[in-house]
Parts: sequence; structure tokens; C-alpha cells
Amino acid sequence: MGHSNQQRKLHRHKTRRRTAPGASPGTLTIDPNAPPPQMRLVVYGPDRLVETESPSPEQLSTPPEGQAVRWLNVDGLGDIDTLQRIGAAFGLHPLALEDVVNVHQRPKVEAYEDHLFIIVRMPIDVPAGTTGDLPQQRLETEQVAICLGRDFVVTFQERPGDCFEPVRRRMQTTNGNIRQRGPDYLAYALIDAAIDAFFPLLEMYGERVEELETEVVDRPEAGQIERIHNLKRNLLTVRRAIWPQRDMINTLLRDDSTLIDAHTRVYFRDCYDHTIQLIDMIETYREVSTGLVDIHLSSISNRMNEVMKVLTIIATIFIPLTFIVGVYGMNFDPAAGRLNMPELGWRYGYPAVMLFMVTIAGGLVLWFRRKGWIGRNRL
Repeated sequence: MGHSNQQRKLHRHKTRRRTAPGASPGTLTIDPNAPPPQMRLVVYGPDRLVETESPSPEQLSTPPEGQAVRWLNVDGLGDIDTLQRIGAAFGLHPLALEDVVNVHQRPKVEAYEDHLFIIVRMPIDVPAGTTGDLPQQRLETEQVAICLGRDFVVTFQERPGDCFEPVRRRMQTTNGNIRQRGPDYLAYALIDAAIDAFFPLLEMYGERVEELETEVVDRPEAGQIERIHNLKRNLLTVRRAIWPQRDMINTLLRDDSTLIDAHTRVYFRDCYDHTIQLIDMIETYREVSTGLVDIHLSSISNRMNEVMKVLTIIATIFIPLTFIVGVYGMNFDPAAGRLNMPELGWRYGYPAVMLFMVTIAGGLVLWFRRKGWIGRNRL
């Protein structure tokens, strides 16, 4: 219980808006727990690929030659001066930088004079391509800010570690689409990778739903309710991340920005289809998990009814037996009169009473079985 309370406190602390009310627009308020920025600059084109760790300010502000594209990835938001230098080097709007450090943003797209600002969310620490039992802790998503310009893409992440490794591997291929196309295609590839990272997660949740469905029917237990609620809470977290991303991609499709080529919009339609598939999966699993609560309560109730039925049958069988034993437990003396329990002095009195009790018990069992209350035909 203490661990769960600590997680809830951390979650509230993480999603709290840190900018003071009434602050000037564009004010940057850094989370004191945010890691320092780690930068990686990739300059690529059809015939070259140059990667630079921790680039200098001159390298950031130098425009690429020819049709080359710059991709600057920033892991960590713990230094205001570094973020402001990046913003000045690429001409990012102050309001965009404010949304970068306020990591509670919903997925959205905003158009500025010479660049697009896009927010996407990706799951944290989800092993791609793995299945099996899921941890019961709260699922969290991480904000990724993407700034798309005419010859650059700048991505800001809350911490090191992401789901963009497949994009980096594709970038190593000379004849790949990323190397042959502009920054808008790179932005699409990053958005698509962030969305596709939810598919392995939902596949694991689907397996967990099936396991819980079997458990609550065959082996209902008290601890299953907590696991069901954890599953529903995590599905809600995924829904909050995916649903606005569908609207964000729809905005990119309908927007007539010159920063996105017409050929790239076709790929964004495919990305939009992926969000629809995810939403369908989420809604299906949420409905099933909601029904699991009712199934669990019904299973527990049926199990309790079975227990009460067995106890009632046993008590019913022993009621007449208890009556007979109580009658013959009375201390009447047969010698006092002919009507004072004369069978106590009978030679076969004890075996006759025992046989009578067995007959009554057996008759009740047969009658209950014929009624279907016990045995294979019980309800």
C-alpha cells in the first residue's frame, strides 16, 4: 500500500504544471529533477551521413549544404541555457520552447511562421516485440516535442531512451526513403515510430485480458479486482495518449503547410490508420476489462451461493437426525410407566434408531439429487 501511494505521489508531481499562474508567455520553468540535456546531431542526405555527439553552438547554427537535413535529438530538459541556445540556433518560437519544458501537453500540432511544432506521446520502458506477464505498476507515457523546419527536425525528449532506434537504423541505409526525402518524411517516421510503439504494449494487454478472463471464471479470487483495475487504468492512459494523436495527425493531413510535401501526406494517412487501429483495440479491451469486474463479482457470488447451498443441505439433513437424538436424549425412566420411552429397554432399540436415522439421511440425499440440488444436474 505504501508503494502504491508513493507511485501516485510521483505521478501527481510529474504531471503538475510548473509555470506560475500569470507568468509571461514563453517563460521556461525547468523541473529540478529533469536530467541535463544530451544532444546528438545527425546531418544526412542522399550521399552522406554525419553524426555528432554534443555539437557546438556553431555546428547547430550552421545550415547544411545542398539538400542535406539536420536532425538534432535532445534527451533531457534540465538546463534552460542549453534549450534557449537551441531555440536561437533553429529559430524556434518561445511559446514552443515553453511547451517543450511543460511535459504535460496533449498531442497537438501548432504552426508558427517558419516551422511546425508537434507534440506526440510514447510509452516508457515497453520492450518492443515481447509478450507475457505485464508489471502491475502504473503505465506512463513520455512527451516528445518535434520541431519541423525547412531543413531541420529538432526532437526534445524528457529523458534518454526512446523508440526511435528503428528510424536510426533505416537512416543508415543509403537507398532508404529517409535519406532520399526531406525533413517532413523524417518527422513522419518519428511520429509513426512513437505510435507503433503502443502495438506491442496493447498485444500484451490483450493477452493479460484473456488470462484474467479465464481466472475470474475458473478461479475467482479477491486479488483479481486490483489487477483488473490496474489494467483498466493503464488502458485509460494509452487512450489519453492515442486519442488526441489521431486528431493531431488529422490536422497535419488537412493543413496546407508548405513544410509537408504532398507525397509525405500519403504516409501520414497510413499513420492515421494506425491510430484508428489502436483506438479500436483500446476500446475493445476496455469493454472486456469492464465486463471482467461484473464477471468476477458474479463468480464470487456464485461461489458463495454454492458454499451456502452445501451448508444448507448438510444442515437440512442433520435437522431430523438432531431431533431424533434430542428425543432419545431425554432422561425418562421406562420403569416409571409404560409410556415413558419403552423402546429404551428394547433389545434392538439402538440399532433400530440408527437404521432409522440412516434411512432418513439417505432419503433426503436421494430427494435433493432428484431435485437437481446436488450431483451433476445441480443448477
